[in-house]
Amino acid sequence: MLRIRLMRMGRRNRPFYRIVVTEARRPRETRYHEAIGYYDPIPTPSVVHLDLARYEYWLQRGAQPTDTVKNLARVARRMQASATE
Repeated sequence: MLRIRLMRMGRRNRPFYRIVVTEARRPRETRYHEAIGYYDPIPTPSVVHLDLARYEYWLQRGAQPTDTVKNLARVARRMQASATE
């Protein structure tokens, strides 16, 4: 089963996350199929970049996003909608 989840990167006390598509049973920092975005929680406001086309592609292929990734996708859609106005 594929999951869309966060992969922690960065150094101690400075987390940075990649949004990746990977097998559900794999450990957090191992191989993945594709990186489709990133999330940086440190700056205010937080930075979320997500390739929504690839996100939708993987959802159609049966990948299950985690709750956090679902929320980040909602934020990314809102940011994209406000940028087009």
